[in-house]
Amino acid sequence: MNEKKSPELLHSERAAHGLSSLGLSVAAEHLDTLCQQAAAGDWSYTRLVAELLAGEVSARHKRAVEINLKFSKFPLLKNLDDFDFAAQPGLDRRLIDELATGRYLSEGRNLIFLGPPGVGKTHLALALGHLACTMGHRAYFTNAMELARRLSTALAENRLNREMMKLVHPKVLILDEVGYLSLDATQASLLFQVLCHRYDRNQSLILTSNKSFGEWGEIFAGDAVMASAALDRLLHRSTVVNIRGESYRLKEKRQAGMPVVEPVTSKENPDSKKEGKMAVH
Repeated sequence: MNEKKSPELLHSERAAHGLSSLGLSVAAEHLDTLCQQAAAGDWSYTRLVAELLAGEVSARHKRAVEINLKFSKFPLLKNLDDFDFAAQPGLDRRLIDELATGRYLSEGRNLIFLGPPGVGKTHLALALGHLACTMGHRAYFTNAMELARRLSTALAENRLNREMMKLVHPKVLILDEVGYLSLDATQASLLFQVLCHRYDRNQSLILTSNKSFGEWGEIFAGDAVMASAALDRLLHRSTVVNIRGESYRLKEKRQAGMPVVEPVTSKENPDSKKEGKMAVH
């Protein structure tokens, strides 16, 4: 003959079943332990509920961050704490700290990092993208040439709209190395469409480039009109950060006593004279 369950045990089972039915599996798993702690500590009912929900929220946030990072396609995980600000004294640390709050995402503001190779543009872009993921936002990373190749292939295979949506939907798109390699007319047009779609949706873009704005005609296959239209959208809501310090890689070579060939730097952008300062257009 089965023993009759106590009312407390019945209530506990009903609560656990209810939590599980609602998809609150972490709260259900910790129900008994927290109820015992509540009884021993004379917790209020609201504290018990708060503790149950806190564990559930924390677990869900952790899963969301893991999914966001997997979706992002980051080549490396970078953090702002690892960035050597001392090596780039012209960079305004207060500005970077402001960007780290993520306010630019709610404003639909673009972040544009300009400078020669090796000064940390990609590091900053990846670190801010990582922070966006931890805040619960979707981010996606690609470089300009890879994006152009993907869209060109999608166009040829009649699936451009589907591929375009992958680049438009994330809360922030990180577009690296814009201008490092030349685009043909079709690729330039496709890149322009991405910029337009994200601008129309008020979605943020983090972009790195070694080209000054005056050289963007070269990026868009020599089409100055398209370049101007692209910049008009990019700079409408933007923060521009110029980094003109020494390349980390060249510095390491020099310190190791290795021969160093200085890179040919892009022509100075007449619209951005101050290093590492915020310019919102």
